[in-house]
Amino acid sequence: MSSSPKLENALREAIIAKPDTVLDDKDLMHALVAANERAMGGNIVDLRGIAMERLEARLDRLEDTHRSVIAAAYENLAGTNQVHRAILRMMDPTDFETFLKDLGGEVAEILRVDAITLVLESVQNDNDPAVQRLGDVLSIAEPGFIESYLTNGRNTGARQVTLRQMQTASTQIYGPRADWIRSEACLKLDFGNGRLPGMLAMGAEDPHQFTPQQGTDLLSFFAGVFERSMRHWLS
Repeated sequence: MSSSPKLENALREAIIAKPDTVLDDKDLMHALVAANERAMGGNIVDLRGIAMERLEARLDRLEDTHRSVIAAAYENLAGTNQVHRAILRMMDPTDFETFLKDLGGEVAEILRVDAITLVLESVQNDNDPAVQRLGDVLSIAEPGFIESYLTNGRNTGARQVTLRQMQTASTQIYGPRADWIRSEACLKLDFGNGRLPGMLAMGAEDPHQFTPQQGTDLLSFFAGVFERSMRHWLS
């Protein structure tokens, strides 16, 4: 009699009937390959087995990359929808004061930021009653402040979108909220010839919400729409 164990007839017939099921089962194939290696002994190098292991490792890496690409695509789509919703909400108000109040309210909520401040450079002071009423979302600064703020005083040109983390936020921009702002997105605004620049500052409590490694395409698009809205109001 043979000492080798025999498969039950039902199991054997099931495997013969559906061999693809065995081939598609990763754990089962690993067990079969391991049994084959044991049967060959430790002194034999199984080049086919080594090749299979390398192919499996490569396949795992490809699957991880595939999942990462899909996740990034979904995240980008979600971000695009978010910015589009914020723009549509920004276009609803019919007067400038409501436009600015919504900016620090529903628009900020849609963009999931903790604070939004519009910084306008002006040769006048900020004692105007309208400015005082909008102090949570509007800040008036002296000419040259925005360029200096975006470049940290360095003699370099400011980008349209600046993303950065911080330990201490500016009270001039965020007021009392500066105590808990740990990252920000700053959008430099061009209001046209003859007008001083502006800046839209988005502050977040999460230090990882805005970092220099992130893409800026969507925020650049938002800045472009906001510039055009402001030109409309300023005209």
